[in-house]
Amino acid sequence: MKLLRTTTIALLIGVSATALTPKPASADTRPNILIFYVDDLGWQGTQLNDVDSPCPYETPNVVELAKQGMNFTQAYSAAPSCAPSRAGLITGQHPGKLRYTHVTFDNFPKNRPTEEFSEPYLGAHLQMDALTLATALKDNGYHTGHVGKWHLGLSSSLFGFEFSHEDRGVHRKTADRTKDFSTADDPKYPLSQIKYPPVSTKKPDGISYPYDGVTESALQFMEESDDKPFFLYLAHWMVHWPAMTRNGELLEYYCDKLGQPFPPKKGAQSLEGQNNPYFASMVSTVDWSLGRIVDHLEKTDDPRNQGKKLIETTYLIFTSDNGGATRHGKEVLSDNTPLKFGKTHAEEGGIRVPMIVVGPGIPKGSQFDGLVNQLDYFPTILDLTQSTIAPEAKKELSGLDITPVLLDGAKQIVDAQGAARENLFWHFPHGQESMKASLRDGDFKLLKNYQTRDYSLYRLYQNGQREDLEEMKDLATDPEYAPVLKDLSAKLDRHLEENQVEGPYLNPAFKGKTKPAAEINTVTFEASNRTATVSLNESGPAIETAYVIYRDLPVATKNKNKRNPKRGKKELDVRLGMKMPVTISSSDNTISALIPEGIDAFCFLLIDENNYQTFSDVQLAR
Repeated sequence: MKLLRTTTIALLIGVSATALTPKPASADTRPNILIFYVDDLGWQGTQLNDVDSPCPYETPNVVELAKQGMNFTQAYSAAPSCAPSRAGLITGQHPGKLRYTHVTFDNFPKNRPTEEFSEPYLGAHLQMDALTLATALKDNGYHTGHVGKWHLGLSSSLFGFEFSHEDRGVHRKTADRTKDFSTADDPKYPLSQIKYPPVSTKKPDGISYPYDGVTESALQFMEESDDKPFFLYLAHWMVHWPAMTRNGELLEYYCDKLGQPFPPKKGAQSLEGQNNPYFASMVSTVDWSLGRIVDHLEKTDDPRNQGKKLIETTYLIFTSDNGGATRHGKEVLSDNTPLKFGKTHAEEGGIRVPMIVVGPGIPKGSQFDGLVNQLDYFPTILDLTQSTIAPEAKKELSGLDITPVLLDGAKQIVDAQGAARENLFWHFPHGQESMKASLRDGDFKLLKNYQTRDYSLYRLYQNGQREDLEEMKDLATDPEYAPVLKDLSAKLDRHLEENQVEGPYLNPAFKGKTKPAAEINTVTFEASNRTATVSLNESGPAIETAYVIYRDLPVATKNKNKRNPKRGKKELDVRLGMKMPVTISSSDNTISALIPEGIDAFCFLLIDENNYQTFSDVQLAR
């Protein structure tokens, strides 16, 4: 395979139970797993799935990678935003089921009086007891490594990764993106001596690329994994905001290609479409990184498989965490046309992503047009690596094993009982304009609009041919499609119920509310037994669910008490910001919780029978 140079690869990773032992009989020859995960790269953000207008971003390594393996034309992320997709990939469980549905860690909803709905409170990090793909593979004899973006709170080293390098690499903001470029003697980001694409009349031999710590750390990890098969989760920070590059030659190339001046003028890039030269440069930099990784796999002997290169013994998955980002403030980043909207939306532009899988036994230049989700990676990697996990852990996985598609030419993805996959669903109870759930079933796409309490129905394809990929012709009120609407809405509601998804809730501060919300009378703390209690107004609705959330000291209190010897230790306390159990007493309308030693503050979260979400003020545990 030719040296690939840009894009994003994602290797399928397998999951195994944390407590089970690996199978020693195959320990020396099992395949490596490499997931190349790009941030915010849309389905139309490479030259892979060009539809309508060609993509101006040059990704020769992504294109070449597809020639060496299988391209999935209808691949989806687990969620329309970063953190929940990563949580779904790394645990194999649906973000709705995990109740980890956005990036708003430890953030209380603003609950403005003009907003009817309230976003659910998300914990400060992924649950510590979550079985991750890294833990499963490590317990089955794999060497596990993560480089780049984690974005699940705390550190990847606490979730099964033996090698952890979370630095941003070359994607670190500069003071002036129009002129702060790397040089050959740059102390942190020196330009490479080797030249790489793109080539041009100005640079007929290609251009140099700045040193990237993410790519180099990935190469280092693979070089150190000589005695065991490895699992590498390479998660780039690009092409996420900030839109910038340290590669002046690459930026000049795209300014020329897009007909713009170099250096660009200061300020936001405002041209619509795929005309942002900074964004284009980030895409090509990711592609270059992919090329470096694949080149290493092609040239390096596998010490566990005599006579074979790593490329022959490694399954590599290239994909993105969600649909393409289109704007940041006043800046136009990119465009997902013909797909509707982008990141943080349940429409196609927010969840449809590029995906390629290469590896032993996968036919070169093959293509699969069925529905596939990143939740499928966990069970698939378990199969590919002959790894095992506890039966009860395996039941919790939300995806399906796609190994028969990869290796056996299967035309459908089926479950353990042999039933073909019918649909995929998403749940995103966030953002006043994007608060929706959605279902992709066959040719159809259903959206459940939480704000307006209605549905939208689109026919993306008809008999496999493109029909309304743009999601512009809403069929929800068309009598001809009433049976389809009824069927798909029932399926979506069943998914939401079975996964016990959370939110959106009603906002108790909404000025137009028609039902009463729970009202807090007092919040007290008894120091002698460290018990916190909240008492409620007797006339209010009953509490159905409640939590206590351990908090750090408020800033004002910290400033008064600068000599806080516990502060450093508390910042590492994994309990802070997480929802903890309470005791609900309906007889006296109170909720109580024990506040452990070492926790200085707390608040209560209450969900009442009318579905209002109410928070108490933060109280000191004194």
